[in-house]
Amino acid sequence: MIPVNNKPIEQLPIIPTAVLMKHRAYEEFDNRFRSCARLLQSLWRQNQKLPIGTFIPRNGRKRTIGSLISTAAGAEGRNFLTPAIAEFARLAVAYQERDALIDKNRLFTNLLSSMPLALNACGPLHQDLDLAARVLRAIIPGIDIKAVLDVLVEHGPGRKDRTLTGDRSAFDMAFIYERSDGQRGLVACEFKYSETGTEPAPPELNPRYTDLAHSSGLFREPDHAALRVNPLQQLFREHLLAQATVMRGDYAEAHFVLIAPRLNHLVQNSAALYASFLTAPVQGQVPFINVHLEQLVDAYGWAGEHAHATALHDRYLAWERVDEVVRAAVKAKTPVWPTEQIKAPKTATAKTSKPKAA
Repeated sequence: MIPVNNKPIEQLPIIPTAVLMKHRAYEEFDNRFRSCARLLQSLWRQNQKLPIGTFIPRNGRKRTIGSLISTAAGAEGRNFLTPAIAEFARLAVAYQERDALIDKNRLFTNLLSSMPLALNACGPLHQDLDLAARVLRAIIPGIDIKAVLDVLVEHGPGRKDRTLTGDRSAFDMAFIYERSDGQRGLVACEFKYSETGTEPAPPELNPRYTDLAHSSGLFREPDHAALRVNPLQQLFREHLLAQATVMRGDYAEAHFVLIAPRLNHLVQNSAALYASFLTAPVQGQVPFINVHLEQLVDAYGWAGEHAHATALHDRYLAWERVDEVVRAAVKAKTPVWPTEQIKAPKTATAKTSKPKAA
């Protein structure tokens, strides 16, 4: 559907190759959403006047990519929306948990990566725990939060711990909170931006997952093979990790939340497919909650942080800018058709004849 003025964009365009190449955003194997997201990040980078970054593939042919910033700009923290969030990112790297997997190059220089998105989205919540409580209440209706106690980055409640999942699975962000009855709860978040759900996966899940899948009661068919391969395996692993923390007694309750753009159709399709494998949650079970990134941005607005809501939208969701670029390119290619002046037809005049003599 072609976007109409003053209405939300419901479908992203297939961007002309020439437009992508102009903005150093052409990548042969990008899907439609990733192509639009890459162009949006390139446009944001240009608007911020940030130097473009370079990529060196295995063949050694260095090239520039519009969705990367230079190493120097990355070192300055320019992949983040504010200096305070950049400081939060540096501290998260310095104090990362043991066996955490944080790719510093992607974190600081890759505009498309979901990890800087997670920090940009949650940095202000780490700085203001009252704000964190208001935002979580907005995106998880009915949650009982008296106070948020901590906000953790790349959090694994017990990496390689056999009482949990026995591997290095972790959450992008985790919120520890206190309920009104004084007990603690967990909100475990997985962020996606341009990812497809087909990223590298473990070759085989350890047997602990089978034990948890059965004992948790979360799944209609706990042995189904689809849960253990892409695009569902990461949701399966992290959901069971959150469930295991409740079963072990770490928390009175937990919520597993996926946060991704509404128009990332591959991630949204995966979320719907994963939900179809789940049973209706009962007390003691961890619900799976699919939150659109747009809802999180709106929650900032409802919580009174309009400036940050605008900054998040402009960075990650301003599809109207992509639309403007595509429309301008299409208009520039529209030819001016030659027209001939249409001459008005001559009006026929009736012949008059002399009256015959009587």
